[in-house]
Amino acid sequence: MRRAVRGAGVAISAVGLLAGCSLKTEAKPDEPVGNPQNEVKESVEPSPTVAVGGRVGGPGSPCELPVSFDLAADWAPKPVVEDTQFGLTSMGAVTLKCEIDAKPAGIIGFLRIWVGAKVGEDSNAVLKEFVAENAKSRKSEVFTQGQAGGFKMAEVTYLNTNEFIKIPKKERAFALATPKGVVVFDLGGLDSAEHEEMLPAYELAKKSLKAN
Repeated sequence: MRRAVRGAGVAISAVGLLAGCSLKTEAKPDEPVGNPQNEVKESVEPSPTVAVGGRVGGPGSPCELPVSFDLAADWAPKPVVEDTQFGLTSMGAVTLKCEIDAKPAGIIGFLRIWVGAKVGEDSNAVLKEFVAENAKSRKSEVFTQGQAGGFKMAEVTYLNTNEFIKIPKKERAFALATPKGVVVFDLGGLDSAEHEEMLPAYELAKKSLKAN
């Protein structure tokens, strides 16, 4: 009888050990799900960079603006003459002053710089008016606030969906109020793929901004 009880006790202990092992191998609720290698790879992937090809905006540069910034290599800036007859160079409260062509760098698109509005006017309000005029049909519109060149900055990303575009394309812009008026940087591109290729040049301009 004692031998039978002892055997039952050993069996119960073995079951308990097996249960303990199975509990230890189960994933905890707060452990990450999926492939950890993929997650690490995505989080440490470096952002694209671009070589600097000069500086634009200051006295003597192709476009004299309220701010100056670094120009991506091979991008070609040129001043824009205001169209007073048809208003084609006006967008909301700002006027197109400079076009920086990405084609020499192998990308189809422009970084455009617009200046205007009243000194001290809210950059966010100017940007909203600009986008409403520039892309009358759009979706996925997101506005954010930040800083660039020591100025408060408003930025927007959206999908342009006008009737001439078969596939909605990404666009973005940022605006800042300087002592010489509100400046808007507008990045388009032939399509979303070209837009993505232009982003490093856009970010370079934003990060290197200085008041003139």
